[in-house]
Amino acid sequence: MAEKETEIENSVSDEDFSPERITDLTAQLATKMDRAIKDIQNINLQTHILSVNAKVESTRAGEAGLSFAVVATEMGTLSRKIEDLVKKLEDETSTDFKEISRINENIATNFRGTRLSDLALTNIDLIDRNLYERSCDVRWWASTRCIIDALTEKTPEACDFASQRLGVILDSYTVYFDLVVSDLEGEIIANGRKDLYNSIGKNVSNSKWFRAAMECATGEDYGWETVHKSPLVDSKLALVYTTAVRENGNIRGKIIGALGIIFRFEALAQTIVENIHFSKEEKERSRVCIVDDKGLVLADSDHKNLEDTIDFEGKSELFKDKIGFIIDKYNNSKCCIGHATAPGYETYTTGWHSLIIQKL
Repeated sequence: MAEKETEIENSVSDEDFSPERITDLTAQLATKMDRAIKDIQNINLQTHILSVNAKVESTRAGEAGLSFAVVATEMGTLSRKIEDLVKKLEDETSTDFKEISRINENIATNFRGTRLSDLALTNIDLIDRNLYERSCDVRWWASTRCIIDALTEKTPEACDFASQRLGVILDSYTVYFDLVVSDLEGEIIANGRKDLYNSIGKNVSNSKWFRAAMECATGEDYGWETVHKSPLVDSKLALVYTTAVRENGNIRGKIIGALGIIFRFEALAQTIVENIHFSKEEKERSRVCIVDDKGLVLADSDHKNLEDTIDFEGKSELFKDKIGFIIDKYNNSKCCIGHATAPGYETYTTGWHSLIIQKL
């Protein structure tokens, strides 16, 4: 069954009562309470003025206004009590709402950080699981008869046939740019996309992937060259997985050459980092990327692959943990940075780091 490039989308449901929503409702409630207290103060002020006026009028009325003066005095006393109660309520609610806001801010921060780190883990896990298959492919195809014959016989006919068969594989496995076979000197003798890439005759003995192939102890081992602009595929971003080709396909046979499978890295990684399920507003203040231990950007929603290095004060500590988040300054902005280290799949792991940097 043909293996095709697939769109990968992370999804997170929108919660009506997320911590951010609760914080917003708390702020609205505080505003309404403040407005209500001010309304009470205004009414009480009018009551106080009325009490003062009543006292003045009762004095003018003389003996006839004595009973009215008692009422005016009680109104004044009540007004002062209301004023004291309102002042106490104002102080207490102000303190309480500040504490509630602080607690809600912490909840919102933890919620956001946990969510971003979980999404970061999903991203790198998808990459590790997909790339595990590449390590299987290269070891399987290295034992293919046509590749062994091409390296053993080195005739034009054998090499052409190997190229043809590699092309058939590529017709089904569209996740690859090309498959190349080199001899022990690093000279490429066959490739599956001769119509696209003029690789035959090129020497790759100085490449990291070829040297990794020569160091494979058995046919069960493999090597790889991390993300780079491969000269074998017109400097497109690629990963190369490799292993040694051995006599008769025996896993402990003599090494007779190397097989390199050139993977379309952007098709996988960019799909993942760009299709994370954020709102438009959230996407505008977020950067999603995959980086190596030094922070070199390998895949990036900002499209700065191999052109930028992510750095912030708490990076070293954050990278020590398998998953987590930190509130830190990045590019002069306060950000929540979610992180996850590649968890690995089966016997494989990239060892990379997944980051989601979101402005607060």
